[in-house]
Amino acid sequence: MKKTYAVYPLYTQILKPQDDLLRIVVEYTKNIVAPGDVIALAETVVAITQGRAILPADVQVSPLARFLSLFPRKDGSLATPEAMQIAIEEVGRMKIILGAGAALCGKMIGKKGFFYLVAGRDLARIDDVARTMWPFEEYIVLGPRDPGKLVGDIKEKTGAEAAIVDVNDAYRVDILAATEGVDFQDLVESLLDNPFGNEDQQTPFVILKKRQ
Repeated sequence: MKKTYAVYPLYTQILKPQDDLLRIVVEYTKNIVAPGDVIALAETVVAITQGRAILPADVQVSPLARFLSLFPRKDGSLATPEAMQIAIEEVGRMKIILGAGAALCGKMIGKKGFFYLVAGRDLARIDDVARTMWPFEEYIVLGPRDPGKLVGDIKEKTGAEAAIVDVNDAYRVDILAATEGVDFQDLVESLLDNPFGNEDQQTPFVILKKRQ
């Protein structure tokens, strides 16, 4: 099936905490995008520029975090004491404890996902060590803050549609936020093969242009 969009990964500088991401997006896409195009950003780079990348060595782990980190799958977002501690600081001890209780109840009846349903689905967006983009492989990265505002600002500045997405190599695309002109199904189909490059490719932005 022919894809709606032609996909163009965009090589950028290494983006760091406190970089002005909106300014950088505008700079890199000027004279390239037009109305109807979509600027897609990898969620990790958005979070990093918002200062939401944390070194595990800087996290003071509580006994509660150490205990609760024993229970998630080892490939899960909260499988280390440091990541669990960050989750506790993000939403509060009570939500985490209630989420853990809900997860236990879910396990007893053979259901998954109760922890995030109670504690907050944004916690599932935490990328633990060795999952994130270079040169932040040793950092824990939280999900981006207020993605809906950022995509709106990008559209206002560039005239193009915008989306923040979480894409992996297992053909999974999760759209965190998108402007009104984005067709979700077309966007997902166009990004399934993960055109983003988080290592030395340095392509955290992708431009999608409608095929004629």
